[in-house]
Amino acid sequence: MPPPKDVVKIAIQMVGAIPQLIELQQTKPLAAVLKDVCDAWSLPNAEHYALQYADGRQTYITESNRREIKNGSILRLTTSPDQEAERLYSGIQSKNVDVKTDSLKKLASLSQDVTFAQEFISRNGLKQIYSIVEEGNDTGEMLAHTLKAFTELMEHDFVSWENLSTVFIKKIMSFVNMNAVDASIQQLSLSILENMVPTSRLLFELVKKEVTLDRLLTHLQVTNAELQLKAMALLIALLLTATDAERRDMMDYLREKNIRQFIHKNIIHSSEPLGDEMAHYLYVLQSVSLNLCEHRMRTSMDPYSQEQRELLQSLRQTAFELESEAPAGNFSTERRRSLCAKEFRKLGFMNNSNPAEDLRRAPPGLLALDNMVYFSRNTPNAYSRFVLENSSREDKHECPFARSSIQLTLILCEILHVGEPCSETAQAFYPMFFGQDHFFEELFCICIQLVNKTWKEMRATQEDFDKVMQVVRDQITRTLALKPTSLELFKTRVNALNYSEILKLRQTERLHQEETLAVPVLELRERLKPELLELIRQQRLLHLCEGTLFRKISSRRRQDKLWYCRLSPNHKVLHYGDVEEGVESPPIESLTEKIPVADMKMLLVGKECPHTKEKSSGKQNKDVLELAFSIVHDVEEYCLNFVAPTRYEFCLWTDGLNVLLGKEMTSERTQTDLDVLLSMELKLRLLDLENISIPDTPPPIPKPPSNLNFCYDFSHAEQ
Repeated sequence: MPPPKDVVKIAIQMVGAIPQLIELQQTKPLAAVLKDVCDAWSLPNAEHYALQYADGRQTYITESNRREIKNGSILRLTTSPDQEAERLYSGIQSKNVDVKTDSLKKLASLSQDVTFAQEFISRNGLKQIYSIVEEGNDTGEMLAHTLKAFTELMEHDFVSWENLSTVFIKKIMSFVNMNAVDASIQQLSLSILENMVPTSRLLFELVKKEVTLDRLLTHLQVTNAELQLKAMALLIALLLTATDAERRDMMDYLREKNIRQFIHKNIIHSSEPLGDEMAHYLYVLQSVSLNLCEHRMRTSMDPYSQEQRELLQSLRQTAFELESEAPAGNFSTERRRSLCAKEFRKLGFMNNSNPAEDLRRAPPGLLALDNMVYFSRNTPNAYSRFVLENSSREDKHECPFARSSIQLTLILCEILHVGEPCSETAQAFYPMFFGQDHFFEELFCICIQLVNKTWKEMRATQEDFDKVMQVVRDQITRTLALKPTSLELFKTRVNALNYSEILKLRQTERLHQEETLAVPVLELRERLKPELLELIRQQRLLHLCEGTLFRKISSRRRQDKLWYCRLSPNHKVLHYGDVEEGVESPPIESLTEKIPVADMKMLLVGKECPHTKEKSSGKQNKDVLELAFSIVHDVEEYCLNFVAPTRYEFCLWTDGLNVLLGKEMTSERTQTDLDVLLSMELKLRLLDLENISIPDTPPPIPKPPSNLNFCYDFSHAEQ
């Protein structure tokens, strides 16, 4: 008979004593439980002791988290958090260097526990840490433990970053700016500053002034990957906290220092594989850089702006330079205006008498004008060839340069997500972005020539404009999906994907769709579905058994802390626990926390998850909502909260958990996988019917014959 719900069987250890096996009554006060345990070992003063997990993070057991204790858990009797906090508070003030160092080391370890952290902070422990940093000249092991302890204590949000003294902050910044200092101290200092920057405008300005971009670039050029990562994290924090004007100035300075080329050569193409954290920071850097175009994209052209009118006129003058060299005195004002209107019409403006009207639509706004001017100035030969070539075509077949440029700019903004906020979890960046300055403009130059090429291949007329732009969008999207490493490679691939190739791809996709819509084929699909769904279920469970590395995300920043979760091979227990950076697939024995599948009640996703509700105040990024899920186990108040690293992992985990709960798989990935498997199975089954049309209805069954005399009579044969 199973034990009652409020009773768990556990083991309690103590150094130098025989372990106790007890049945823990969850309704019994924790103080009374401790009294019983201490009495069994004849220990006085039970209030000076506490229980904590023997493995993993060794969290203290409190009234608030005791319900998380599972059957078979191993606990340890240890000094209570208040006693330990008091002891370490005295230890870090010791004159003995060894005692002080050991106390700080223990403090750095215990500060991860919220109960201990609360006790230590309540004793004004942070003040002692401040004084060690501010007054000490040590830059070795003792300082490293001090900074680690400070980082862990601040992680619990009991104290505001704004309460830090200027002396302490400047000392931390000095560690970043020093040359002869241990790398671990610089890493911790960079991490502290990264946490500090988003919390206050004052702190942002202080850090920005003291830790220069040049210094961060120096840290980015080291071979120590962890130090490189922390430097990039602080750089991203500064960029995200800056105002638009400050961000633009910072990006301009970084461009002068060739940061893109450095990242392209030494980070993206380094011998070491790119980690998830660095991939995220490169995505953010790409997004921040592209979003500098947002202001121009959302600004309509002002017909009264002298500067904008001159840019517009420069397009006409560059294209028709020879024709414009005729003496102005030879033409009347009306004749000159008529000539300009004719030239603007040749340029492809729809409103040739007032071309500024074409640029009033925002987006793409002035960004389209900037792209056209960049194309005309940086590739004048290609620009003149485009315009003059189309000027000599028949009116119906000319490709309108200006109209195409405006629409192409809008397409590129949509594909590259210009003006959209950065995701907190995304890692998808384009390697070629970091190999080229003026990436957006250079990409436009390639794609506008692609428009002209595709226009000619389609033998398009003005009525086909939207069709041509749809094909161009398809060409760009399909090529970007291949993740080309340089713009030259992008140019080669996108030009190879000509109109006839696009037609073949579309026709293949359409034929595949038509094949699968025949009535007999649909019936066969339905028969195959249960078997293939079972195959998908098995794959999902296998993925859960292999496990996944999850990252802890707080309301302040993207965390460095990792934890791993995997399903036991018998599909009965979910194992999880904290792991260190670089651990690929920890053995199941090292994951100390467990949830029996039988105790799982339901799966929550998105806004229903408790960890998304907690952070709903302020700007909650939609990407986190899309990747969040929680397992409710035992009683409904207790949840194991996840934020998947990718949408793919989210789909596989939510499907797998639904299978364990005996529910339907609901993710979009299930439908995609099912479609792929059905398509492959159907093609194999219908291989013998190639080029044979399948009727919508089965052929009629013939009537039975009038007699069965044609049957062979075996009785005569036996005689």
